[in-house]
Amino acid sequence: MPPAPPAVTASRSTAAAMGVFLVAGGLTSPAVVLGTDVVLDARGLGLLGIGAAAAATGAAMLAFGHRVRPAGYHAVVGLGTALITAAVLLTPSATTALTVGALYAFIVVDVVYFFGRRQAAAHLASVAAAAGTALTVRDVPAGALVTLALVGAALTYVVGALVQRASTASRDSLTGLCNRRGFDDAVEAAVVTAERAGTLLSAALLDVDHFKTVNDRGGHAAGDQLLRAIADQAAPALPAGAVLARFGGDEFAVLLPGRTGTQAQAVVERLREAVTAAALSAGVAELRPGHAAADLLRHADTALYAAKAAGRGRSRLHDDTSADTIRDLADALGRGHVRAWFQPLVSLAGGPGGPGGEVVGFEALARWVRPDGHVVPPVEFIPAAETSGLIAELGLAVLADACRGAREVRDAWGRDLLLTVNVSGRELTSGDYPDRVQEILRATGWPTDLLVVEVTESLVDGSSAQALAALEELRARGVAVAIDDFGTGYSAFSRLDTLPADYLKLDNVFVADITTSPRRAGMLQALLSLARALGLQVVAEGVETQEQADLLTGMGCTLAQGWLFGRPVPPARLAATPPVPVDRAAQWLAGARDRS
Repeated sequence: MPPAPPAVTASRSTAAAMGVFLVAGGLTSPAVVLGTDVVLDARGLGLLGIGAAAAATGAAMLAFGHRVRPAGYHAVVGLGTALITAAVLLTPSATTALTVGALYAFIVVDVVYFFGRRQAAAHLASVAAAAGTALTVRDVPAGALVTLALVGAALTYVVGALVQRASTASRDSLTGLCNRRGFDDAVEAAVVTAERAGTLLSAALLDVDHFKTVNDRGGHAAGDQLLRAIADQAAPALPAGAVLARFGGDEFAVLLPGRTGTQAQAVVERLREAVTAAALSAGVAELRPGHAAADLLRHADTALYAAKAAGRGRSRLHDDTSADTIRDLADALGRGHVRAWFQPLVSLAGGPGGPGGEVVGFEALARWVRPDGHVVPPVEFIPAAETSGLIAELGLAVLADACRGAREVRDAWGRDLLLTVNVSGRELTSGDYPDRVQEILRATGWPTDLLVVEVTESLVDGSSAQALAALEELRARGVAVAIDDFGTGYSAFSRLDTLPADYLKLDNVFVADITTSPRRAGMLQALLSLARALGLQVVAEGVETQEQADLLTGMGCTLAQGWLFGRPVPPARLAATPPVPVDRAAQWLAGARDRS
């Protein structure tokens, strides 16, 4: 069920409407005195005084009414009703009384349009009683009273219908919450209020984790039912004054006036705990001086993306303290200080009885080296790139540098090598990512069939159709796709046959316990068999001991990465130390090309 309408809506527009009606009503006073049978005696002067009071109150509402609290609007309406009633009683004839009584229509429009149903009904009853009593005292004929009553009833109905229609335009028909239009209006108004009064304001965007899976399994009816359940569970968890909206699709939004970003994040965490129907990821942002509504929502969106990139099921607060890092990173990208370092990808068994451990390729990892030689950890600048929008520029810069470095190593070693590069969800949804990859390959001369783009399993599972289409386009052009951190996502095994992938990179949690846990080793063996049946190459990540490598080799896992084989180093260092032997690695790579 939709929530009850607020007691008073849109303070600025409410004040303006009441002010205009009061000024207009006040200006009718001289017209009534000069153009009717009113005489400038005590009654005539009283009418002029009432008009002056109404006009002055209206002017005050126009100038300062947006600062009035909701209860003050009810007082102004009550004052308006009292002034009109007093003016009717001061008129000398039924005709003049009826003329003045027409001003009750202003009150009707005010209360129906701006007040909640119960409060509007109370005011309308008060207006009807006052008007009926005053007009009867002035001997207004019954027919005129009925006519005036019918006009009031028609106004009530028509204005109420318009209000309902306007309310529906700002409401989500599925959940009864505000829709995006209504939320955007609320944010704009809240930003104006916060700037004027110097108060705090924060906002949050929440996304339903793995919503696509719900729709895939149960259809859109199941998805709609889930969204309604989330709305029902989330609303009671919010404090008074908060605005909850369905922002679109499976995304919700919360506006939290009077709260810092940290306080808002605490509210969002309570909301996430209260919602048991689904897991939610959330991004929170606080309005900063000089920022507009669009900035507030953009910061919340980048924080939401960071929460999803960190593994979902959590909230992230947009952190302005990273501004220095963001500024320095942008400068570093412009100066070419962010480079691609390589970690070896090895073949565990080059053939029957082979020694294994031969390098068949590299994973390119972003490394930011400052001019003083200090290496900035990726855990510091990758999140900054994601929240600032620099991630696309960073990804393309690393890809280009990786292709150049891979050519250097290939030329030094005299054989082809596989190159894998990580890509973010924002790059895939940029619209032209496959074309930009193609341009970099053409400019650097790196072969298309030797490039593998890596995406996390959680990204693929929750990606938009645009991101999945980009992956399919890359594969159609000859670029292979690897699913990184495989085995930690929500639907790993259930979607194994539908993932747009050529390689599976097993998360290191699979490898860490295979020498001590027979069950984990059995799971890995089963996964390897399944992957072979589906024509997928498996890469075991996090190999740190020879015992792990030997067990993986015995299971038939052909590819591996880890500190046992080498840590990330600059390509120039690899080019200076060609590996020996190379025959079996070259044979495997030729076979990989054939399989693709």
